[in-house]
Amino acid sequence: MDTELQQQQYVDAASQNQIEALKGSESRNLAMLPPASENEEQWQKNGRQISIFLAKIPEYIGRFYQEYKLPIISFALLVITVTVLRIFLAVLNAINDIPLVSAFLQLIGLGYTIWFTFRYLLKDSTRQEFTGEISLLKKQILGREESQTLN
Repeated sequence: MDTELQQQQYVDAASQNQIEALKGSESRNLAMLPPASENEEQWQKNGRQISIFLAKIPEYIGRFYQEYKLPIISFALLVITVTVLRIFLAVLNAINDIPLVSAFLQLIGLGYTIWFTFRYLLKDSTRQEFTGEISLLKKQILGREESQTLN
């Protein structure tokens, strides 16, 4: 089977000022574009509006930041805190997947809990000492006496 490719015939534009693009098409049926000078004014107007808007963007951002400074900072701190917690938990999960490390860390935690119980919670005198340390820490952090917070 012979397939013959037929190429469209183009007529020299200089000689006849017409190009036959499709068979059977005529120049009077083709869509005509408006002259370039009419659209040029519209493009210049749109270009000026865009350039004015782009020039005012830093002013808009500055005004927005000044108006919503506290919520922006709060949101940024929230995002940073969540990101840090996720990274911390991922690191802990990776450490927990290492054989024998998780059992070793659990053993350390159990040992500390037993030590803390014997050191501070079994006797009345050590419980009072622990309560005094907590009160001192609250005073250092809050900057006021415990008696003021109870009233």
